[in-house]
Amino acid sequence: MDLFIFNPETVLSFWLTFFRISLVVFLLPFFGGEGIPLPIKAALCIVLTLGLWPHLSFEAHHFPEHPAQIALMIFGELVLGLILGLIVHFLFAAIQTGGDLIAFQMGFKMMNIVDPLTGQQESITTQFLYMCSMLVFLSINGHLYLLMGLTQSFDLIPPGGLFITPELVNQIIYYSSQIFVLAFKIASPVIATVFLVNLGLAFMARTAPQMNVLLLGFPIKICVGLLFLGMVFQLISMFMTGYISNLGGNMYNLLRAASVPS
Repeated sequence: MDLFIFNPETVLSFWLTFFRISLVVFLLPFFGGEGIPLPIKAALCIVLTLGLWPHLSFEAHHFPEHPAQIALMIFGELVLGLILGLIVHFLFAAIQTGGDLIAFQMGFKMMNIVDPLTGQQESITTQFLYMCSMLVFLSINGHLYLLMGLTQSFDLIPPGGLFITPELVNQIIYYSSQIFVLAFKIASPVIATVFLVNLGLAFMARTAPQMNVLLLGFPIKICVGLLFLGMVFQLISMFMTGYISNLGGNMYNLLRAASVPS
């Protein structure tokens, strides 16, 4: 296919492919991060479109004729990008929730820092675990699984062919429910050790009331929490490796659930 012959069917096919790639890529994690400048995102979309268009493209008859149908198609592409991004956002949300639990147990919730990527205030452990998890995500080629899910959408969902089915809703609810389960598994080593430290300080306060347990407890909990925080990194690596290994199949199931009912 040659775009520069200005064949109407070829141009419409190119635009359909560009809509799918651009709207989905802007909403995917890592690719659509707020820290990436918009010109770089636009250049990435153009490069991906030119690379995938000869191999993955839509026929021109999928392009709607009425402006209202075009707006509906674009809205469906936005929802598709949200669906593909949610399954990965749930993983990072679980890690950030676990970081909040750890910060609360260690006494770090009293001081927050501003995340330069989102502009929101977060605890130190939350931001630290998020940056480490993003590095692990890239090291195990998680971004390539996102592109694989994008290519699968060409086969399963045509432009304007997205359906919000009960199966799709049930899968999204299931993945969202795993946020708190995974967050507690990540934070469980620090929670257990800090609980034992608090229990020991309680016994110390009963046996030696003249000792300032509150002043003594903060540095002890911070030192013990930082010591066992190294175990959390190993848990994050294990959970992310297992999660990313199943990411391709999970994205395929989501796309199949959102495709045209048979």
